[in-house]
Amino acid sequence: MSKNKLKYMLVAAVLFAGAACKKELQVGNPNQPTIGANVNSLSGLEALAQGATFINGFVDGDGWLGNSYFSLPYGYSELLADVVGADAANQAISVISVPDNVTYGSSQTLTNPSPQIPFIRSYNTRANTGAGNNVLYYQWLNGYALNNAENAILSYASSISSLTSDEVKTFQAWAYWWKGYAYAEIGTQYYSGLIVDTYGGASNNYQTHDVIIARSNYYLALAATTLASISNTADYTSTLTALIPTQFQAGNGGVPTVAQWTRNINTMLARNILLNKLNPFVNGVVGGTISKSSTTAMTSTDWNSVLNYAKNGIQQGDVVFTGHSGTVNPVFSAGGGTVSALTTGTNTNTTFKITERYTQFFGAGDARLNNNFSTATLYNNPNFTTRYSLVSGGNGAPGVAVLGNLTPGAYEVFIGPSFEENELMLAEANIMLGNTDQGLAYVDAVRTYQGAGVPKVSGTGLTQAKAMAQLTAERRVALAFRGVSWYDSRRWGWSYATSNGGGFYNGVFLTVGGTVYNNATISYNFLDYWDVPADESVLNPPGSGSAATVNPNF
Repeated sequence: MSKNKLKYMLVAAVLFAGAACKKELQVGNPNQPTIGANVNSLSGLEALAQGATFINGFVDGDGWLGNSYFSLPYGYSELLADVVGADAANQAISVISVPDNVTYGSSQTLTNPSPQIPFIRSYNTRANTGAGNNVLYYQWLNGYALNNAENAILSYASSISSLTSDEVKTFQAWAYWWKGYAYAEIGTQYYSGLIVDTYGGASNNYQTHDVIIARSNYYLALAATTLASISNTADYTSTLTALIPTQFQAGNGGVPTVAQWTRNINTMLARNILLNKLNPFVNGVVGGTISKSSTTAMTSTDWNSVLNYAKNGIQQGDVVFTGHSGTVNPVFSAGGGTVSALTTGTNTNTTFKITERYTQFFGAGDARLNNNFSTATLYNNPNFTTRYSLVSGGNGAPGVAVLGNLTPGAYEVFIGPSFEENELMLAEANIMLGNTDQGLAYVDAVRTYQGAGVPKVSGTGLTQAKAMAQLTAERRVALAFRGVSWYDSRRWGWSYATSNGGGFYNGVFLTVGGTVYNNATISYNFLDYWDVPADESVLNPPGSGSAATVNPNF
């Protein structure tokens, strides 16, 4: 992305935030807006920090499918994980999640005539980006727009003399957190990326995804040390309150204390390890080898690191980073701004359709299944015929999690990690380190928290493999629509071809017309870490010593 375009987007975000917050900004000539003319006081920097973060990072460029980051890039995550399916043509959502082949029954096979990897690469051109057909573009766009926004905040925070020391530190912690988030989104999705840490800066030195994740960890750690140095909690709280949109300060969202924010950081650090390593669990077998993978398997050191971070991670009741739609100046709409919104309603009318491979992970008697879905309508598609429709507001069961709600402000999207995610990282780490029963207790805790109403699995003598089956099922169910489902499928080996040691076994598959098979073997064969989008690699060719911009393992 060009530096000028990034600066234009940032100025637009400042103006948006000023209007949304009803702050008085000295715009000057409206035909020649500049950030410097507006960001010269506490209120001006607050407007920049809020508007640039949430509009540049999670809105701009995402109006092709729904109207935010939480409907488009999050949508790809749920599609690739086979949580939802789609048959609309926009943004290639009907084709990118179709597996290479599905075998079901005794010998029936469904073969994809247009496999994902050659398809996704054939559309990775600037022309296809302009036409809205390049799926590789959007997460990159938002990640680097968000990163550049935080670079601007850092450049201005230290130059406004009227700010107190702890106001400056709060802005810095904010920018470091979101830079850590942005680099994590890039490094977890793409084979390589760029490190750009100056406002309006550029680089053509592409680095592997591991290096980008390391940069994420660097900024997350910097956010933590900056928070630890804050002494005036009044300055911290008042500044942070102004940075988070009012409608986002609801439910699990709000203004975190320093301790709560630090625990959010620890959970993110644990996530960065977990989502970027393999933990193969294919066909009920723990371990195994995935060939052609672009990453390596978790080691005991990795598991202990995840465990230690998560032990100091998000606790029940902690404020986390979430978003809600609003009726005035919304960041995203109630009806189109999230994967959930695009899935909620009768399946014949929604953009996304809940798949059978998602619902099969609810255990017998799980109240979350009965509270969230209707089976009144059968939707036919050769690849994802489904009986399920997601009900807005649920079916009225008290204390049970609701997965979809079209009422403005009612549905909560998680921007960062959550209590449930932290608990399930503790669960998986313990299970893989041999503390099976202790790990299952965390699975039970999440089910209790979400009102599942099912018997506990800890203390029942499950083997490690059976415990992993419970863990994978619970992550699929509890963390749906939160932008991590795809990474789970990848690291467990499910997204790879069966010929490479991956695949998904014993899947529920419905034929057109509704014949149910419970023994489907699915060879997805998806690109594990995405190529750099052509809008970057063509306009900004790799310099000497750069990492590959096309995943060399596929």
